[in-house]
Amino acid sequence: MLRRWTWLCLCLLPGLATAQDEPLHLAWKTAPDSELVSLSRTQVVAREPLSPELQAPLGSIWKLFVYAWLVDTGAQEPAYACQGKSRDEVYCCSAGGSIARDQALVRSCGLYFEPARLQLSAGQWRDYWQARQAPDWLQDLDRLQPQTRVPVAQLLQVLAQLPAQDTARRVLLDVVLNAGDGSVVGALGGRLRVKTWSWLAEHDPQSRQGGFAGWLVDGTPLWVGGRGTSQRVLKDYAQALDQVLPDNPPVDKDRCVQVSLFSRYPLKSVSRNGQPVGPGALQGDYRVVFANGNQLDIHSAGELFLQQEGLAQRLVARLDREEYVARVLQREASSEPREAAKALAVAIRTYLLQNAERSGECLSIDDSSSRQRVAPRPATTEARAVAAWTDGLVLAGTQVTYHSDLQAPDKLSWQQAVEQAGAGQRYDAILLHAYPRASLSRWDNPVASCEPLPAAQDWLMKQRRRWRQPLEQEVGYNEISQFAVCRLGFGRPYVDRERQRIYVRGVLSLQDRLDLTHEYLHLAFEAHPNGQDETYIEGLARHLLLE
Repeated sequence: MLRRWTWLCLCLLPGLATAQDEPLHLAWKTAPDSELVSLSRTQVVAREPLSPELQAPLGSIWKLFVYAWLVDTGAQEPAYACQGKSRDEVYCCSAGGSIARDQALVRSCGLYFEPARLQLSAGQWRDYWQARQAPDWLQDLDRLQPQTRVPVAQLLQVLAQLPAQDTARRVLLDVVLNAGDGSVVGALGGRLRVKTWSWLAEHDPQSRQGGFAGWLVDGTPLWVGGRGTSQRVLKDYAQALDQVLPDNPPVDKDRCVQVSLFSRYPLKSVSRNGQPVGPGALQGDYRVVFANGNQLDIHSAGELFLQQEGLAQRLVARLDREEYVARVLQREASSEPREAAKALAVAIRTYLLQNAERSGECLSIDDSSSRQRVAPRPATTEARAVAAWTDGLVLAGTQVTYHSDLQAPDKLSWQQAVEQAGAGQRYDAILLHAYPRASLSRWDNPVASCEPLPAAQDWLMKQRRRWRQPLEQEVGYNEISQFAVCRLGFGRPYVDRERQRIYVRGVLSLQDRLDLTHEYLHLAFEAHPNGQDETYIEGLARHLLLE
């Protein structure tokens, strides 16, 4: 009787307006069954099998099904043009602008995916999903509404078999990148590829329920629901989710990297059990003898190839991208401390993106100290876990380099990263310190959120030296060692305290310089109440600049 009552309560979640400590619910499909996990903001509260009776509203997840249909059928629909006639365009673009398919999914632009706009008929929709043995609610175009309640177990089954999910998973990394002003990707890395959803609470139309649905990086389907909007759920429960989500490696093997191993050290011979081997794929343990007399034992599971080029031989590795990242991490540094390793993994992946050449369907890069050194054996489980945690994440906005101990602008020092991790800094903070102008972004769409304004930054640095004496007399002033000045796209100038970035229009006019000074002072007085006093900040900015 007690168990039946428990499941009855779960069927009403996540929308019940109950106590503030109501847990978040995470359902995922694992072979052969599915599991329901209840989470507080700090830990797992309960685990049990997923009941077929648990239901939830579709919310914005209906847009994901239309997106999959568009991709899978090769549709060539037009972009959506914003004309300022609908308040829902706030999720799409500014008046006069337009939005394309991928960003429409990430921003949850429902106007883009409206069946009427796409000239999508009920019969066409039904035939498509019937052929894929989808549940009745997905076959009915009229039920493709945010208020439609569906069994979570059926939703997970649909996601497991969804057409075009590889494309969707790549695009949906942007959801995590854009959530919580960067705090969510800092807590969860690249493991979640999800579409957010929000809807009215079941018994309180003044409240909201929300969450997300999609996949882990390895393709495991999952659904999350709880009190509050989807953005609130992501931000509040990111740390708890980080503790329960596995570090499974990605399953996409189409992203290959071809590596010329030992490119600066000519080979003399490659042997197995004392016998020389000829060209072809290598399988097992081998000994490599170099022309300089050095020797090295290597192992191959079919990913290494010995090639004959005239009288010379060379070894080539053909690796999945994330195996490449893991092997470089293993060769160049270590998997511990974990936050330093995560930061370096992002730098390694970015360096590959910025410096590799195209060779057929693969990227091509040398294994050398002038590029990146690659371990000539399979990566360890720990190195693969770090690569999987950061899967798809790169830096945009600057050229990336790194070194074992050298510190320089836009260069990550592994030694310093280890110290920062030991002091409790997270990987995103370590990256921000090394590359203050860069933004975390995704591999196939590296877009920087900070377009640098070098002239404005130079002007501020020069002025700051002149202002040092009067500013040091102000209570609460703290001279910032690392910050970036970025171009403001629209709206009023502001400061991003989390990333220590100042967004302004430029430095040409007096008003531009006042804005820049004003926003810098907000950053410099961040830890003091004066930093929140607009009258004080504006008065001090005018005093510094005009007097």
